Amino acid sequence: MTEEEIMRPENLVYKKPALLNDTPMHYCPGCSHGVVHKLVAEIIEEMGMEEKTVAVSPVGCAVFAYNYIDVDWVEAAHGRAPAVATALKRLWPDHLVFTYQGDGDLACIGTAESIHALNRGEHIAVIFINNAIYGMTGGQMAPTTLMGMKTATCPYGRVADLHGYPLKLTEIAATLEGTCYVTRQSVHSVAAIRKAKKAIRKAFENSLQGKGASLVEIVSTCNAGWKLSPEKANQWMEENMFNFYPLGDLKDITPMGETH
Repeated sequence: MTEEEIMRPENLVYKKPALLNDTPMHYCPGCSHGVVHKLVAEIIEEMGMEEKTVAVSPVGCAVFAYNYIDVDWVEAAHGRAPAVATALKRLWPDHLVFTYQGDGDLACIGTAESIHALNRGEHIAVIFINNAIYGMTGGQMAPTTLMGMKTATCPYGRVADLHGYPLKLTEIAATLEGTCYVTRQSVHSVAAIRKAKKAIRKAFENSLQGKGASLVEIVSTCNAGWKLSPEKANQWMEENMFNFYPLGDLKDITPMGETH
């Protein structure tokens, strides 16, 4: 293959998903949100669900997700996306319905809505972006902030007797009767991105097949909130977050009702 052939657009390895429009994203350089958006858009296209998808985004860094992925979106109050998604899925059971939420939204303000929707086994998929901080509002401590981790509201580091312990909501979700698939992934490398895409697609398929509730946590970076470069943020995530939030499937119920 000649150099000219390699440079032709039709020969490029990457092709932007048609559902991912050309609106400039507001995310900070190096943010994980853009990668996850790309995966979501690709999966919806590959499943042929462009006209039968309804997504829900509440408050947080992803509040403007509807600006970038061209499917139907509903804006929810802070933390209430699972409750809104419950209504949507019950109204349109043949639609793909998913929420896109950060850790401050899902694991703090929306803890009750998240837990109860998952426990009821609502046939929705929940994408949970965990960057261990409140990224949108200035880098405050979140329920997922690690022990010893410094933020704007715990400048000397998180300590248990003052701030409590980090919340592993994904582990909690895996114990609930209504969940059929619970997994924790990341998008820090090509291999990780491929695994994350496979996990999100499985969660979407579960929604359509009425198997129950699925939760896909994406351990992510917030280089702006962490005050690190994108490269160093990825390194810090690998060295610190993966130890406390290990990647992999936590629960996967097969059609025969087996768990592995």
